[in-house]
Amino acid sequence: MDLKDHIRGIPDFPKPGILFYDISTLLREADAWQVAMGRMAKAVRAYQPDLLAGLESRGFLVAAPLALKLGCGFIMIRKPGKLPGPTIGYDYTLEYGSDRLEIQADAVTPSQRVVVVDDLLATGGTMAAGISLLRKVRAEVPAAAALIELTFLNGRSRLDVPMEALVSYES
Repeated sequence: MDLKDHIRGIPDFPKPGILFYDISTLLREADAWQVAMGRMAKAVRAYQPDLLAGLESRGFLVAAPLALKLGCGFIMIRKPGKLPGPTIGYDYTLEYGSDRLEIQADAVTPSQRVVVVDDLLATGGTMAAGISLLRKVRAEVPAAAALIELTFLNGRSRLDVPMEALVSYES
């Protein structure tokens, strides 16, 4: 099955000149979604994760069912102020400013193997920040994964771990 047949491109969203790759069309097709999760599970299983960390917010849609399929735990990496209880944060810079990611302080036990998951890898800034945040709490990060990679933005070059992607777009 070609998963690209189930991912819709929406031109000029969220602003003119951007082609948005919409996974909602994949999510609503049960057979395609099952195939996607099966392929992701096969790719991620090799890294023997204890936990999958989903990046806010579409990463949750991928990481949570994938964790269930792999029999491992799921944690959320979120924007500031979205998680209850004590949190640990990581500030990072993007091409257009700065941002911050947080996890709950008790989300990871040191040395746990955590694979970072998102729906899409573009420039790599948020994925790299998620990896850094997990390392800050002494997690081992063996890999990252996404449904889609925009290879023309070269985000993979910002990561120092293997990156698994199911589909890629060259432009």
